[in-house]
Amino acid sequence: MDRAARSRVPDPRGPGTGAAGSGFPVRRMPERFSVRDQVLASLRAEIIGGELAPGSVHSAPALAARYGVSATPVREAMQLLAREDAVEVLPNRGFRIAERSVRELAELAAVRALLEVPVVLALARSVAPGRWEALRPLAAATVTAAALGDRAAYAESDRAFHRALLEFSGNLQLVSVADDLHRRAQFPLAATSHGPHSPSRPAALLADATEHSVLLEALIAGDVVTVESLAREHFSGSTWG
Repeated sequence: MDRAARSRVPDPRGPGTGAAGSGFPVRRMPERFSVRDQVLASLRAEIIGGELAPGSVHSAPALAARYGVSATPVREAMQLLAREDAVEVLPNRGFRIAERSVRELAELAAVRALLEVPVVLALARSVAPGRWEALRPLAAATVTAAALGDRAAYAESDRAFHRALLEFSGNLQLVSVADDLHRRAQFPLAATSHGPHSPSRPAALLADATEHSVLLEALIAGDVVTVESLAREHFSGSTWG
């Protein structure tokens, strides 16, 4: 992305919108990544945040115009999102944003529980309680994002907390697999499934974030029994996790 192209991407906090007629705000893309990765990060955030609604169809040229880039990195980014089941490729049309069902998200939460809960319990028994203090800022970040109702920011901080927790295991393959499952679980429900108790609602996000802090306090206290109860409840009660 050249300097001129970057200048066409307004600050998301400003009044600007995307391509003509889209009505969507444009997110500033971090410059430390390749163009494709910049587009990928923005698309992922907008899908999670709901700006690209489940079931909606978007063409690569339209998205490219919106971001001020060529269509190639948009197509590449969308192909990567297709591997995460975040979008469906529609030949000669573009990409449809996936529509997650309650059942799909519940199944992902169940798989994550099978993977993460035993690891958290093992870590609660083996990691010195004082070492968990390093996770306080990450737990606090999830609460802040949830309180603001920023679903995209919450998704990032939520995954950061879980990654940091699992990294105490020293098993990088475990962390990678768990993070991929977590990312898949964060894409929103189908529009028909949105309701007052949807996991993407601010109140649900805040409840989920608060569980991080409570779990962390139990880990710091070395209370393995409470850690087990909280860890199992965290996955059974939320599709965000």
